[in-house]
Amino acid sequence: MDTQEILAILDQEAKNFVFPMLDNGYVYPAAARLSLYRSSIDWAVVFENFGYSPRAGEPDCTITTFASRLSGRKTASDFVSEAAYTAYLEHNRYCEQQFVQPIEGEALYDVDCAEFVAPGATRLRLRGQDIAVPDRQAIIAAGIEPSEDRLLVFELTRYLAHHHRELVLAAEAERTAHVPKGVELLGRYDDWRHPDLVNEEWPSDTASFRAIAAMLAGEPYDEAAITAEGNTHWSNWPEGGTL
Repeated sequence: MDTQEILAILDQEAKNFVFPMLDNGYVYPAAARLSLYRSSIDWAVVFENFGYSPRAGEPDCTITTFASRLSGRKTASDFVSEAAYTAYLEHNRYCEQQFVQPIEGEALYDVDCAEFVAPGATRLRLRGQDIAVPDRQAIIAAGIEPSEDRLLVFELTRYLAHHHRELVLAAEAERTAHVPKGVELLGRYDDWRHPDLVNEEWPSDTASFRAIAAMLAGEPYDEAAITAEGNTHWSNWPEGGTL
């Protein structure tokens, strides 16, 4: 595929509401990462987005893979009917998603209002590691302005992303689960210029994703354009999670 073909795929996935939206009104963003892969015949883009959706009930890391050929795809046995499986393949030709919950257990959350951390909670388990629940001063020191007298779960996710970024984002096996076999890592970015999808700015409208598509296609590209005006920090998307 050439640059324009890859951009067309990414644009269509954005219009189909599959491409990551950092100001998704239903998700408080906390951390993001982008990995790019290529071989002589295949390419892949992997997004990791850690955040909190009150509707989901607990923080998770969404791993979204776009690729010329996807590995580890769902099978017919994962669907209620052959027709449902066929429809899934038709609508997800280049995309696969999975969700990982790096925080273990449910006792951390208030049973009366799950958007708050439980009163008296002092410890949590993050991918097997025992970590202290932060107090108000620790939240402020992480650059987070508390919005309530009690600790909100979305504030906790941002604190964890600030201090334990590698634990809240994907592990290597999770990150590459759907990447085509034989590709090599071209680059991994913690900050890049992400399109403003809510205002109908598509990947092809940005210099960053034009450079990314060219890189994936094996054509000349300007790598500096990927990170110029990087905007993936959660503070750049204040509408995220506010619906």
